Amino acid sequence: MSDEDRKKWDAKYAQQDAVSSLTAQPSLLLDQLDHILPRSGKALDVAGGAGRHAIWLAGRGLDVTLADISQAGLDIARARAAAEGVNIETLQIDLEFSPFPAGPWDLIVAIHYLYRPLFEIFPAALAPGGLLVCSQPTLSNLQRHPKPPARFLLQDGELPHLVRDLEVVHYQEGWLAEGRHEALLAARRSPESPTAKR
Repeated sequence: MSDEDRKKWDAKYAQQDAVSSLTAQPSLLLDQLDHILPRSGKALDVAGGAGRHAIWLAGRGLDVTLADISQAGLDIARARAAAEGVNIETLQIDLEFSPFPAGPWDLIVAIHYLYRPLFEIFPAALAPGGLLVCSQPTLSNLQRHPKPPARFLLQDGELPHLVRDLEVVHYQEGWLAEGRHEALLAARRSPESPTAKR
């Protein structure tokens, strides 16, 4: 991301209503995977903004790191976490130019953030048996919604092909719970895989 992108997200979070920030709920799509998500271990929320997913995961017992380019978003996340009585670590980082946060991670969550080169990194960043969860709108979403624009969208049917060396344990695509045409995937690293480097 560019410095302009960082400033755009900082401005967005600076204008966000404080009450809505404190009551933000996790994605319904993430919530529906509750039965396969871990309840302990290390989790990384990739480009998680103001922390709605990171805080929910921390409340489940995970040791969560929230990585995002926007310091304003991370500040909101820390305030929300404190208000809800959970602990999260925050990391201001440009995931497109900086080294990926060191794992291994028992869970990596990437909700509504698409940077395809990360899919080459995810498998090695996961701990053996670790889970990757991704959700992203596809091009079909433009049939009903003008945003996000095409450059931020998956091709229909693309997401499973981006995952390498992981076992897909859940996949669905279509007009899902939140009204977008979206792909939702959960994929697991083999428990027998060598441990990722820290």
